[in-house]
Amino acid sequence: MKLGLSKSSEEITEAALQITGSKSETNRLLILQALYPDLNIENASRSDDSEVLQKALNSPDETIDIHHAGTAMRFLTAYFSAKEGAEVVLTGSERMQQRPIGILVDALRSLGAAITYSKKEGFPPLKIKGKKLKKHKVILKADVSSQFISALLLIAPSLPNGLELTLAGEITSRPYIEMTLSLLEQLGVSFHFMNNTITVRPLAAVDNTVVTVESDWSSASYFYSLVALSDKKSIQLTSYKTESLQGDSALVQLYETLGVQTSFHTEVPAITLQKIKTGRPTVFKANLSNTPDIAQTLAVTCFGLGIGCELTGLHTLKIKETDRLLALKIELEKLGAKVVITEDTLLVSRSEAIQDGVAIDTYNDHRMAMAFAPLALKTTLHINDAEVVSKSFPTFWEDMKAVGISVQK
Repeated sequence: MKLGLSKSSEEITEAALQITGSKSETNRLLILQALYPDLNIENASRSDDSEVLQKALNSPDETIDIHHAGTAMRFLTAYFSAKEGAEVVLTGSERMQQRPIGILVDALRSLGAAITYSKKEGFPPLKIKGKKLKKHKVILKADVSSQFISALLLIAPSLPNGLELTLAGEITSRPYIEMTLSLLEQLGVSFHFMNNTITVRPLAAVDNTVVTVESDWSSASYFYSLVALSDKKSIQLTSYKTESLQGDSALVQLYETLGVQTSFHTEVPAITLQKIKTGRPTVFKANLSNTPDIAQTLAVTCFGLGIGCELTGLHTLKIKETDRLLALKIELEKLGAKVVITEDTLLVSRSEAIQDGVAIDTYNDHRMAMAFAPLALKTTLHINDAEVVSKSFPTFWEDMKAVGISVQK
């Protein structure tokens, strides 16, 4: 599906939206619910990724296809490895079969897991025979995807001897690790995190527990971008908390520099984003090693505002749904930007002109579609394969209409 986007003829200055529950929190809780059935989840994400994960957990099939869902691939690899009697082949899309998983497989094998590669060494599909993992010590490089680390932590309390996980080197994406540990804590799991070693104690069962998922902060990023690019928009988003488990809540500080003020409401868990007049930097600089999922949004915002940006700490973006750094470079340059990328940085030069009528390719990546959508306030553009947003945000295009973007097939 190809969509044409432009600014609505009738400007909408105020809007209120309910944002779906966090995909990151939901997917972690789904694994924990499979291990501890007395866990109940409220405000769960309605994303494709979460639905794929839930379906996989309940599937009687020997072959489980998780399509493009990278989180599901990582979390399920650990889950099925520790599930006694399970015999599955875990596979995914062509792109998923190009995304390395050897680091996680090696870690699980060191705990005693029985995993073999069905095709290429180090990549899905994986043939897994679940068994009791009695070993409890493992070392992992600290700068790998946090999903590898979280995959191990999520199964840790169900292991007979728990887990002692040592992270070698400088830890990146720490907020996602802390999110996983906070959710474990809510279930009554005992853990200790000192220096670079995380020790998780075994837990046989949990009492009836209800966990309410906070709405997704990375989904909120597109509305931060929209307000930043607007003249005077105000958008209320629910349900968000002052104290968040999600690293992407850093949006509050990052976008204040770009002219968006965030107000938290105490009577309901909500935030209001308001455009304010502020002196913008000539070049916006940020290290996003803890918040890589908002890099695309920030890059497009800066380009739309006519300021340069220097984003660092982006080494994990090359192994996402697509090589996000390369994809950003290609699509921004279509619009007239000058972009330089390295293995972990994105540099966009200041640009005063934006090409009109450009078709943005999305590369099977939901965040490419959503990151570029707010630019419709500045120019007319088209989004190819626009339905890809359902991976994390199924109601995205309806919500774009509600805040003043004209969306046409």
